[in-house]
Amino acid sequence: MTDIHRDIKPLGERPRILQMQEVDKTFNGNVAALRRMSLTVNEGDLISLLGPSGCGKSTALRLIAGLMRPTRGRIVWDGGQSADDLGVVFQEPTLMPWATVIQNVYLPFRLRGQSLASVRDRIGEVLHLVGLDKFVESYPRELSGGMKMRVSIARALVTNPRLILMDEPFAALDEITRQKLNNDLLSLKAATGCTVIFVTHSVFESVFLSDRILVMAPRPGRVISEITVDQPYPRDSAFRTSPEYAAIARRTSDTLMAAMGNTEMEAET
Repeated sequence: MTDIHRDIKPLGERPRILQMQEVDKTFNGNVAALRRMSLTVNEGDLISLLGPSGCGKSTALRLIAGLMRPTRGRIVWDGGQSADDLGVVFQEPTLMPWATVIQNVYLPFRLRGQSLASVRDRIGEVLHLVGLDKFVESYPRELSGGMKMRVSIARALVTNPRLILMDEPFAALDEITRQKLNNDLLSLKAATGCTVIFVTHSVFESVFLSDRILVMAPRPGRVISEITVDQPYPRDSAFRTSPEYAAIARRTSDTLMAAMGNTEMEAET
């Protein structure tokens, strides 16, 4: 069994995983979803793509996942890409309602033809990490919204991928559950050293979670600013009420508002 735990190197010493290089994505010949999107992902990063609806955040994730191809530009994986490189968590948990928790988390292995017996210990370890080791035989209908999302996260994490893509996974949850899952995600990052690209339209969520925030503007989607959150992990409720958090959130909000203002001015010209 591959060890799920990884050492997290300091920011400047992390090996690169992938690059998006001047990526454009156009739909139907003339709808520009992304233009000159560039992004570098290093091992152990937790990067937020922050922007309003329609700015191309989810399109960028789909391109990285290989679900579509760029119109222009390249996405380059250092060392090449394999089927084990990616885990994906969607806005909805997308669980099989007829399957138990352990069967849902087993799905990636089942698709590869591996037996449940051969990976049961692995699944058990991941379910313990997300706090669901007592619910392995439960069905999705017996779980809360937050617990369902933990199952989805466990399924993305169980193959020990190089990169986890998370597309607004907590947006539909109430604020208390959302904050709890933010805390849980940082605990998982600390325990496993996982690398995450996290899509959100919440300034506060991006500041709490990330070491880097890429602020995007729409029409067409592009990165207009990168903000480094130079605050140490672990982060907790005390960080949420700290002056440092408030200052970074204010700066991030101002940057996002400026991006949207520039877009509106461009649309008028």
